[in-house]
Amino acid sequence: MCPPRLCDATPSRREPDHTTISHQERDAMATALPNPFDGKEIWFLTGSQDLYGEATLAQVADQSQQVARWLDEAESIPVKIVWKPVLKDRDSIRTAMLEANADESCIGIIAWMHTFSPAKMWILGIDALAKPLLQLHTQYSAAMPWDTIDMDYMNLNQAAHGDREFGYILSRLGQPRKVVVGHATQPATQAKIGTWVRAAAGWDALHHTRLVRFGDNMRNVAVTEGDKTEAELRLGVSVNTWGVNDLVAVVDAVSEAEVDELIAEYQEAYEIVPELLPGGERHESLRYGACIEAGMRRFLQEHGAAAFTTNFEDLGGLRQLPGLAVQRLMAAGYGFGAEGDWKTAILVRAAKVMGYGLPGGASLMEDYCYEMREGKEKILGAHMLEVCPSLTESKPRLEIHPLGIGDREDPVRLVFDADRGPGIVVAMSDMRERFRLTANVVEVVGPDEPLPKLPVARAVWEPAPDFHTSTECWMMSGAAHHTVMSTATTLETWQDLAEIAQMELAVIDESTTTRSFTQNLRLNQVYYRLNQA
Repeated sequence: MCPPRLCDATPSRREPDHTTISHQERDAMATALPNPFDGKEIWFLTGSQDLYGEATLAQVADQSQQVARWLDEAESIPVKIVWKPVLKDRDSIRTAMLEANADESCIGIIAWMHTFSPAKMWILGIDALAKPLLQLHTQYSAAMPWDTIDMDYMNLNQAAHGDREFGYILSRLGQPRKVVVGHATQPATQAKIGTWVRAAAGWDALHHTRLVRFGDNMRNVAVTEGDKTEAELRLGVSVNTWGVNDLVAVVDAVSEAEVDELIAEYQEAYEIVPELLPGGERHESLRYGACIEAGMRRFLQEHGAAAFTTNFEDLGGLRQLPGLAVQRLMAAGYGFGAEGDWKTAILVRAAKVMGYGLPGGASLMEDYCYEMREGKEKILGAHMLEVCPSLTESKPRLEIHPLGIGDREDPVRLVFDADRGPGIVVAMSDMRERFRLTANVVEVVGPDEPLPKLPVARAVWEPAPDFHTSTECWMMSGAAHHTVMSTATTLETWQDLAEIAQMELAVIDESTTTRSFTQNLRLNQVYYRLNQA
């Protein structure tokens, strides 16, 4: 099965320049694939009990259907909300949970106790549930009818203590969940639910992700290593390796017509340096770059893969280090990690899914060098070639330059500056008995001056809370130098994903101090080791 085509189809929050090409246009040129939310559902479950009688239960059903409709109609919630009949006993609750587990379209459960639903009825169902859970604490009516309220009204609208009963049993069972409090019509409530839905979609996507490693990881590099078996158990991702020359055979079989079609796309989407244009002295290099893209795309599609890695130490018969091909495949929604770094490829894939349809993008990123003048501290991030153009609304420049690494022909690549605005960088580290995510909230600010001699795509950012605290904490966390940079998702999205995955998340944001962060790492180490046992 082909991976979903992930793109940013809405206008950016950043101001484009006159060379702007929309994400929608760029993505159409990069071979559009289906919306990752199509056919996905969140089931809306309502708890009650038989004690109230048929008339009251009929009201519960009507009102809970309306709450589900309010959520389904919310623009900030990207998948269909499907109402299910009111649950009144333990057998129907357990059956509902097992049906949710078995339904591929269901990516999560929203549960609301409209009345009082005795929580012991939920024990077997919650114990059986294998899908993400959100506990919605709401009421049908936002306003209290002070002048008419009576016991009938109170018996019907008992979520104030029905949800607390439910919350107790979830905590008693150690059930991971998101808790959202607020009326279902309020934008803030809908936005929080929408963020969680995106995290649930990312979790679902990881469980359907096959990752192709073209060759092994870079020799002697620690952070690109990791336990692939544990990753499949914890995250559902299947990570396997193919020889680079398996890819080369597919690349060499790409037809001239396929190359011509891609060249036409490049001419429409990018500003191409004259030497790479048809008739230019380096045009053949661009044609070979197109061969790599077409071959890689076909290989990934044939293997049902949604993520991949490459390694400049293991290029086999490839004449160029893949640059343009990797950038365009990431723009098409594939996860990617350099030097065989499959953990970062997983993060890029998750970020693509969770940020689908939102302004901004997601890309492999790497901390390269610093501006360290006092008061002007910044981080310059890039990679050799592979930064995704979804990080900009401007029209990238397609160039060719020598590359001292890889011992191959000069590779083609897209060059641009990431757009200014809020973002987040996230790394995944294998800590032996667990995986740790480290997330740093950042502001992409752009370079202080033009970078005319830097022939790669790049981003320049200021990390929160400040350069020194951020960098000290990053080092203490053991976070990798490879990251995913996302300008579409927020910290809350990654917090929700970490909660669903029961994965450690170390956060560096505006409130972080080195002392508190280090102490939290120590506490986390105790918690996760005990929790594993």
